[in-house]
Amino acid sequence: MILLTNGAQAGSGAGSFTLIGMVVYIILMIVIFSFISKRSQKKQAAKEEELFKSLEPGDSVMTTSGMYGTILDVVDDTTVIIEFGNNKNCRIPFHKKAIAQVEKAGSAEVTEEEDK
Repeated sequence: MILLTNGAQAGSGAGSFTLIGMVVYIILMIVIFSFISKRSQKKQAAKEEELFKSLEPGDSVMTTSGMYGTILDVVDDTTVIIEFGNNKNCRIPFHKKAIAQVEKAGSAEVTEEEDK
């Protein structure tokens, strides 16, 4: 009987070691995923900040609501005035964070190919 209890204790000790190993493994995986997530968030925030700092009058933009327009004026660090449509009467102030895409003025050039 002594051997049986010693064997039972050894088996339960190995089971608790495996459980502790699994818990450590799970915690390690959570730490790694959170590190990768925070790193990608920092990269995205830096990219957005660079985009917002580069806004200039004349740039074509698309807002987060899907409207296309042209920047008329950069009022301050957070506000721009965007003109929509061809009638030149629709000028709306927008927060810079409401801009989803930017096409710099003069970056899209149309060229005509001559037929030979």
